[in-house]
Amino acid sequence: MSSATHHLHEDHGDHEGMTKKKIFQVLGILTAITAIEFFIALYMVPHHIIEYGVANPIYIILTLAKAYFIVAFFMHLKFEATALIYTIIVPILFIIGLILVLTNESHHWVDVHQAAGY
Repeated sequence: MSSATHHLHEDHGDHEGMTKKKIFQVLGILTAITAIEFFIALYMVPHHIIEYGVANPIYIILTLAKAYFIVAFFMHLKFEATALIYTIIVPILFIIGLILVLTNESHHWVDVHQAAGY
């Protein structure tokens, strides 16, 4: 075996955690989270076991958990350098914060318009 070929085979040590077993394990986790979301949306909310105000944050949390597993394992960011991960995660957190602030602000303006009789 040539030195270049030998080097290529040794270099993928960072990614050796992604075996077929691990891929199917992550796929099972994603499927379970999706099944929980469907159960909440198609059974619990229509039967008034959970209200919309409680279900929506649960959907957001479960969707963020799925996004983590997809980005970490299938896009291999779990195996990348920490600086690269932070350059992706930090802006996403700011965007999520902006969405939350804007959502809260929009509810305030709806309340103001309703109180003014518009």
